[in-house]
Amino acid sequence: MTLSNNVRGSVRSRLLLGAALAAVLAPMGTALAQDAIEEIVVTGSRIARPNDTSTSPVYSVGAAEIDALQQPEVEKIFRMLPVTVPGDGQNTNNGTAGASTVDLRGLGAQRNLIMMDGKRVTPYNFNGLVDVSTIPTALIERVDIVTGGASAVYGSDAMSGAINFIMKDDFEGVDANYDYSVTGEGDGHIHSADVTVGSNLADGRGNVVLGINYSQRKGVQLGSRPLGQLGIATASGANYQNFLDGKVPDPAPAGCGGPNSVAAGGSPTTLPSRVTIAGGPALGQFRDDGSIGANCSVFNFNPYNYYQTPLERFGGFASGHYEINEHVEAYGRFSYSSTKNTQQVAPSGIFGTTFFVPLNNPYLTGAARQTIINAANAGRTAGTVMTGGVFPNWVDVNNNGVVDQADDIRLSISRRTVELGPRSTSYDNNAFQFLTGLRGDIMEGWTYDVSVQHGESSRTNLSQGYTNITNVGNALNAVSTTACRGGQGGCVPINLFGGFGSITPEMAAYASASAIDKQHYAQTIVTGSVSGPIEGLVSPWASDSVAVSFGAEYRKETGSRTPDECWKLAPASCLGGAGGNLRPISGGFDVQEVFGEVLVPLVADKPGFESLDLEAAYRYADYDPTGVNKTWKLGLNWTPIDSVRFRGSQQRAARAPNVGELAAPQVAALQNANTDPCSVGNAAALTDATLRARCISTGMTAAQVGNVVDIAAGQVNVFAGTDLARLPTPEVADTSTLGIVLTPDLGAIKNTFISLDYYNIKIKDVIGAFAPQEILDGCYVAGDASQCAKVIRVGGTLTLPGAGLQAFTTNLNYLKAEGLELGVNFNVDLEDLGVGGDMGTLIFALNANYYLTQESKSSDQTPVLDCVGRFGTSCPGAVGAGGVGSPLPEVRWVQRMNWNIGDFTIGYTWRHLGGVEIEERQKPTTFDKFEKIKAYNYIDLQGSYQLFEQVRLSAGVTNLFEKDPPVVGNEAGATSANSGNTFPSMYDPLGRVFSVGVNVRF
Repeated sequence: MTLSNNVRGSVRSRLLLGAALAAVLAPMGTALAQDAIEEIVVTGSRIARPNDTSTSPVYSVGAAEIDALQQPEVEKIFRMLPVTVPGDGQNTNNGTAGASTVDLRGLGAQRNLIMMDGKRVTPYNFNGLVDVSTIPTALIERVDIVTGGASAVYGSDAMSGAINFIMKDDFEGVDANYDYSVTGEGDGHIHSADVTVGSNLADGRGNVVLGINYSQRKGVQLGSRPLGQLGIATASGANYQNFLDGKVPDPAPAGCGGPNSVAAGGSPTTLPSRVTIAGGPALGQFRDDGSIGANCSVFNFNPYNYYQTPLERFGGFASGHYEINEHVEAYGRFSYSSTKNTQQVAPSGIFGTTFFVPLNNPYLTGAARQTIINAANAGRTAGTVMTGGVFPNWVDVNNNGVVDQADDIRLSISRRTVELGPRSTSYDNNAFQFLTGLRGDIMEGWTYDVSVQHGESSRTNLSQGYTNITNVGNALNAVSTTACRGGQGGCVPINLFGGFGSITPEMAAYASASAIDKQHYAQTIVTGSVSGPIEGLVSPWASDSVAVSFGAEYRKETGSRTPDECWKLAPASCLGGAGGNLRPISGGFDVQEVFGEVLVPLVADKPGFESLDLEAAYRYADYDPTGVNKTWKLGLNWTPIDSVRFRGSQQRAARAPNVGELAAPQVAALQNANTDPCSVGNAAALTDATLRARCISTGMTAAQVGNVVDIAAGQVNVFAGTDLARLPTPEVADTSTLGIVLTPDLGAIKNTFISLDYYNIKIKDVIGAFAPQEILDGCYVAGDASQCAKVIRVGGTLTLPGAGLQAFTTNLNYLKAEGLELGVNFNVDLEDLGVGGDMGTLIFALNANYYLTQESKSSDQTPVLDCVGRFGTSCPGAVGAGGVGSPLPEVRWVQRMNWNIGDFTIGYTWRHLGGVEIEERQKPTTFDKFEKIKAYNYIDLQGSYQLFEQVRLSAGVTNLFEKDPPVVGNEAGATSANSGNTFPSMYDPLGRVFSVGVNVRF
């Protein structure tokens, strides 16, 4: 049913009082009288009802409030919410997919359903995630957020909740906005502009709304801030004192340097090259003069990365509806977006890849050659250098039984190819979605809605500046400076055995690589439903009839990935430092569903029972290929007196595997871990006979235990993808909510609204993968044979090509979030307090979340991972199950106060993040000062002035007191969340940010 603008304002203001965004929003105005409210459909149900109550907490925010934030990024607005943890977005660089996602309660962005006007938004790729940057902010009428499972109403994916963007559909006139923001350092510029035009048709029988939007975001590199200029080691605190003292990193020793080569606090893939005989003795590091000595430098990769990634976006939107007759209204919607996003990381390199190198290589000095020969012969005697076996690392070319200049030796080389420039990936994304349907009245009180929608997303990802590992192997296989021994056309022998500049432009041209990955996703949905009251079916203690809604839906989704030949090359593509190879993906699923709801008014207008309503819903879904899902909901609303309402619900939700979980081929990749328990990094503990035996059982020789290199930069090789013989089954969640809503009459304190809700969401059979450190600890600490079977070592290490951990997609045990959410809102007319004169109105809003539980357990044999008040490589909610490794404060709130006086509005926002500690298992390998992050408080200011009737000016400052982000080093959390020695998506990394805006409406 179409609502009038006044009714929309009433509903919006009433819902806002309990909103998850209420703490950062301005008021909507005075609510209309209850008898002025028409029947509405509340998000979380398909049944129209005469008020805005729901058994599940539903929070809402209106367009004016979103406008006041001057944020073109929907994701950034959601990130302020106490009930979210950061997903992918503008402060995610290494690990971004070039999109913006929302993660409710740390349960994974794939477990909240994103909708537009109650209809699904097309995912941006085969992992089923929605890029919310495609939703035009200027055209949002309001946003509703449903807490907990909503699968019975909306279908799969609504595990942690559903987010419903209600778009403008009755807009008349022209609305134009321009917003601009810049940091206090004069960088990070963000421009956004939009125009919305709407008109009524045929004396109000229809309406058409058109809108276009454009935004541009400039990047801010880590090197532009003191904290990002140097790498700080989480384990040792190396370079931390330099940061405190305002000093640059300690330089590498003379003769062992190059751009960004430093003494400590960086990557062992550095400049000049570090070398090891693969599976044998470590050799050390080259010097600029071509000799080999002890390891003498690491690479400071920080400055190249982004704290804020650059983006350019253009979008268009059109919607309309037209009443054909009293029983039929046609409606439709079309949206299009084009976004270009770029991430950048430090120059590429050769990250421990192994190559057979002729000891007659012309770029090896005599001294270096002899060092390698001596070490190789020592390894030959010790049994770690051999011509046969599982991992041969020596070719005895002249068959004389000793390593000499005529032979080839397999070297593991770690060399940063700075001469090739930085690595970058640009994401060119295009998406569209259209919807058309018919709705109207069947008969008195009964309505129908039939619709068809189709959406597609196409992405082209271009990676540049990488080292072509295949060509490097060809170029190392040389005994002259002019030709490669393998005879490959165009091959230029390469010098990896000297300092910066040893790779000439000609060598770099042959040794560099670019690669393209194309992705496509399509979604088609056909839905039909009817709803209305069953006249005559009335409770003896109530006056309203039972209302029902039922319908059917068909949905088909397909996704694909088409990498080029460079990306496909196993085991790690031809791109050095890309983290693994890619294989084509092509798959999909379809589902046929029937659903129904019932609303039963049990008691009304009785003593102690202003109202008592029962809600129930059921959905039957048959998925091809994963089978049947059955979901349901039971809820109760009890209003004993007019100012008190109790609400509660119990739901069963489900999430079917997405295309990526069903059809991802098995490939090599990099994921986060802390340490290899069998490496030199744990040598002191390896005196334990049990641990040594476990290391040997996973493919190490006794000589290799405690001597092989540890994992580098907090990342380890994994083999990821779908095990086609063991497809994951759907996830199942049980969700409980219980709350109280108070609306007391407090005299001068008006429109008081207090809500307190308890939620408990437990997801079983979680689709994910064991975290790498979980596998390592399960094997070497717990002695679990099933985890040991997943450890694949090459030459005793986990770093050489072909080595790694099997972390295939599977069903894990459970994932759980439990907590309390508080919302408080009221406003005070200062004249009522006797202040004198017309001093305007104060508006107060608070929203807070307190986690009681946020934990996961991967299997019966693994320990519970408790993430409340924690940060680390696995929290929150287990990275393998969809988390991103950001901090999860136990307490978080946002509080706002606004003063409205005449044409002015002035206010502040107080953002509070509770203190957190590093995961317990990471404490032994964490610098003392990095084990805790104290509570953080940010103050933002905002204001607006109605210059003319048609023109409003606005301005704001975020992080008013320019509070610096916490320092934890670069290995405290997952790479996608922990960057620039902090957590840039959780804490403000750019300092003070100023914004201004202008709105013109006529």
